Amino acid sequence: MRLTTKGRFAVTAMIDVALQGPAGPVNLGSISRRQRISLSHLEQLFARLRRHDLVESTRGPGGGYSLSRKPAEITVANIIRAIDGDGLEKAKPLQPALPGAVNRHATDELWASVSRRALEFLDTITLQSLVDEQIARGVEVEHERSPRRSPLPTARVKPAPVNAPNSVFALGAMLAKRS
Repeated sequence: MRLTTKGRFAVTAMIDVALQGPAGPVNLGSISRRQRISLSHLEQLFARLRRHDLVESTRGPGGGYSLSRKPAEITVANIIRAIDGDGLEKAKPLQPALPGAVNRHATDELWASVSRRALEFLDTITLQSLVDEQIARGVEVEHERSPRRSPLPTARVKPAPVNAPNSVFALGAMLAKRS
């Protein structure tokens, strides 16, 4: 198993979708802004997550991504496998050791075992537990979607009448009456 930056970004983005998702689909631009992950990276990650049935996409205005399952049913291992694969490469046939070379078979078995244990551990951590942890830390959820223009007022308000001359001639006439 490989733990890569892509995998970390994917877990972070999935937490974001789980946090923001109850209000509707979350667009990648807002995730990019909040998490400071490039939009092109997110597009690649979400294509893989969608292929592995972890997210669903909604097209059109107000569209974006939402979880395809409940957060309690998605584990960190599911996300990592979708992005990086399981990392458990197929066993390579043993080649005879060269004279004087150290047999690497023992260490290969060790790292394969470590990878299996890491995946087993990550299978116990659900997306819901990570979301709950973020909420406990005080992470705020955006309640409003992308800012939209406020609607124009429908009723026109008449300006208050002004008691002042509206031209030079009206000013002259007003001053002539006073003298």
